[in-house]
This record gives sequence, C-alpha cells and structure tokens, in this order.
Amino acid sequence: MPSFDFTSEADMVALKNAIDVAARQIDNRYDFKGTSAKVELNEKDKLITLWGDSDFQLDQIKDILLPAMEKKEAESTKRLDQQKVESVSGNKAKQVLKIKDGIESEMAKKIVKLVKDAKLKVQASIQGDAVRVQGAKRDDLQECIALIKKSITDFPIRYGNFRD
Repeated sequence: MPSFDFTSEADMVALKNAIDVAARQIDNRYDFKGTSAKVELNEKDKLITLWGDSDFQLDQIKDILLPAMEKKEAESTKRLDQQKVESVSGNKAKQVLKIKDGIESEMAKKIVKLVKDAKLKVQASIQGDAVRVQGAKRDDLQECIALIKKSITDFPIRYGNFRD
C-alpha cells in the first residue's frame, strides 16, 4: 500500500548560512558602526538571538535577516516564533526567535482532520512529529498532497518518504 509522510524540518545549514550573510551585512552597514547590533544562532536549542541598541534597531536587523532566510530556504520565516523584546543592561535590547521544528500535535490533528473531511480514499495517522498518509492508489495520495498544500499556508510542510 503506497504511503508518504508530511514533515517539517528546518534546514539548519541554510539557516546558518543566512545568519552569516545577515551578520556580514550588519557589520558592513554604516548606521550600525559602534552599536551592539548582532545576530547569533544557537543550533542546539534552535534559537536565533538579535541584539541591538533599541527596538527600532532590532526591526532593522530583522529587515536584513528575514529576506536572507527566505533566499536560502523558502517559507523559512514562517517557522519562527518571535518572543517579546527584552531590555538588557541599560538601554540595550534583545529579542529571541525560536525555530519551530517538526509538526506540532495541533497542526498534525488539523492535517488528519482535513484529510478525513475531504473524504479521500486515504488514511492519515500521526507518527511522532510527522503525519503518515496511506492509500490504495498514487492518485489519491497526490490529491491529498494538493489538498494540504492548498489548505495549510501558515506553516512550511513538506512531503516525502514515499513508499510503494
């Protein structure tokens, strides 16, 4: 019975590359000279930390970082969970961006419900941080892929691991 998986994993190599590009641009910009503006990636905890002198400067850093991320990996900015801006050591500002990896249980339940409500001849089941879809025909699986791609636009979801 043919099957495939819906997954959502961050491409950490592309993300690190985009952060390096943004850090070089920040270092070269004249209006950031002599400020605390910088971007850091914590790969282990999957956190991006933005440092700046003010909220406005953090927004400028995001204006550099987010297009660089989109250029390296499409829809990668949709997986960022922006935390509150914190004040640190006087007049400095810091913001943490969490990188969501894998399909969370709410999103997985939403995908399973969409597949069941569409009355396609496939079965969807949650497998950890992925959703496995099984069906008798490839055409049914392709209809399911088209349905999910059209329905879920607020989070990057990929399909793969096709088994015949």
